[in-house]
Amino acid sequence: MTLVNFTNLDFDQIKTSIRDYLRSNSNFTDYDFEGSNLSTIIDVLAYNTYISSYNANMVSNEVFIDSATLRENVVSIARSIGYTPKSRIASKANISFFVDTSLTTLPRSPLTLTLKRGIVATSSGSFGNQNFVYSIPDDITVPVINGIAEFNNIVIYEGTYITNKFTVDSLNPNQKYILDNANIDSSLIRVEVRDGELGIRKKYIQANNILDIDSESRIFFIQEIEDQRYELIFGDGIFGKRLINENIVEASYIITSGESANGVSSFLFNGTILDNNNLDVAGGI
Repeated sequence: MTLVNFTNLDFDQIKTSIRDYLRSNSNFTDYDFEGSNLSTIIDVLAYNTYISSYNANMVSNEVFIDSATLRENVVSIARSIGYTPKSRIASKANISFFVDTSLTTLPRSPLTLTLKRGIVATSSGSFGNQNFVYSIPDDITVPVINGIAEFNNIVIYEGTYITNKFTVDSLNPNQKYILDNANIDSSLIRVEVRDGELGIRKKYIQANNILDIDSESRIFFIQEIEDQRYELIFGDGIFGKRLINENIVEASYIITSGESANGVSSFLFNGTILDNNNLDVAGGI
């Protein structure tokens, strides 16, 4: 009995191939394959073969970067060659303002003022039927001269400022540091590590390669995972400083709407300004 090669993905062609195969079998001589109950069995076999062939074809396509259609699969393949896809990029604006410390309720004129990282402004009115918030990823400190603190050409980024905190568990070899949200501008990710709740904060820098990195380099890498989120990867003690048990990792980032906020030009201040004694002076602006 000759075997049939099932190379077709069309249901009717698969059914015809199965029927021809059975007809070539002497045990089914003179069977009516169109009117008998055997036709139902052939339909089930053809349907099962059709689904299996479709799934096998899709799986084969998804393992090659040229034919993959799902973003997660493309990202996974690209990761094997060290490529991280570009993230969403936050719209940004340059703003300037000044603070007259003589109009505040501070007991004395401070030496410096610090604009704290986080949300600092909102769009004035709606823009395209949307309201946007603007944040900065780092503190900005300026001197106070003759009672005036000038914040000139401050770059603010559209998006919500978020912080995730992780406690390192050295007993868990599979611990991962995954940021909770999608739509992050990866260039604005900031990471600080401290030894316990009262430890000194030490800034870690995002690295793109392993050149000029030693065992004491405070660096981290990022890689995109499912749902367009990011995972933080720290050093192993050879390339980059290794985290130790009960270290506290604080990762801050900005979730952005991307280009939707392009063109906003009017802002309302909504930030926090502290003096060199950590007293809030924002209410005096």
